Amino acid sequence: MSMINRKIIFTGPVGAGKTTAIASISDIRPITTDEYASDMTKSRKPQTTVAMDYGLIRLSENERVHLYGTPGQERFDFMWDILTKGGIGLILLLDNTRKDPFQDIRFYTNAFRDFIEKQQMVVGVTRMDLQRKPGLADYRHYLESLSLQAPVFDVDARSHRDVTMLIQALLFSLDPGVTN
Repeated sequence: MSMINRKIIFTGPVGAGKTTAIASISDIRPITTDEYASDMTKSRKPQTTVAMDYGLIRLSENERVHLYGTPGQERFDFMWDILTKGGIGLILLLDNTRKDPFQDIRFYTNAFRDFIEKQQMVVGVTRMDLQRKPGLADYRHYLESLSLQAPVFDVDARSHRDVTMLIQALLFSLDPGVTN
């Protein structure tokens, strides 16, 4: 029996939880390319991803899901096209405490529009415990205004259960016949 390999991409702004989400679910110790931030990013966190994060989930003896996290900064956007090649879907993480999370949605869905149109997207909103507004319904309405539909969840990127839910929602949206 041949090995089945799937690839899921995590993207979103700096500090939204991409590296943390991959670490919370990966069956291996994640590979990261974090460097000390030297620009305005250091006001959000001391280190930032400059190339990618990588993790792996073993679904069975012959099925694996490879997890790739993109750098959040636009200056590393050349990595985005590289990382999405062969991907089955996108998990967009948004930080609800950022000044304008709708601007983040607009930016990332535009940047990944071709990929999203061919594949599927799920949205996870982090830090809703610190900032309740906008709410999940607001995110869904905003996505609809961009002519996009995607499941939207309140998640804690540190929670194995929450990140599993995002991945399951993505897999289910790709193939509604998938069972747990």
